[in-house]
Amino acid sequence: MTFTYHRTVRFQDTDAAGVVYFANVLTICHEAYEESLEASGINLKEFFSNPTVAFPIVHANVDFFRPMFCGDKLIVSLMPQKLSIEKFEINYEIVLADVMVAKAFTRHVCIDVTSRQKTELPQQMIEWLEVNAPDAEKAERRKSREAI
Repeated sequence: MTFTYHRTVRFQDTDAAGVVYFANVLTICHEAYEESLEASGINLKEFFSNPTVAFPIVHANVDFFRPMFCGDKLIVSLMPQKLSIEKFEINYEIVLADVMVAKAFTRHVCIDVTSRQKTELPQQMIEWLEVNAPDAEKAERRKSREAI
């Protein structure tokens, strides 16, 4: 099931031209990620201060289709996918009034905090990935849109 996050664009999200500053789109996406973790029962304080594992972002990308302005009511759909035993990716679709205004993705690697080496995803994250993974039909539609 795809996770959905509702977000109003704030003045602080915008640049001098009055549109959402490009880097703030990733901030909004990360907010959606945090909300989905919490909605799955994951304690955010423990998750982000875990002394054994961390999930750094190793790649991020954003495509912009329409500008976003202060006051806009965004819907962010989050679709994670397990890539390997230690890596996952989250695809985001940002919609305003039924129009996709941006899409993004972040790729994360699970690492051992002490050694900074890759390690297997813990069961809690595997379960989060499974709960929030889009169904096959939606994933195929998303892939077809990306091809256009």
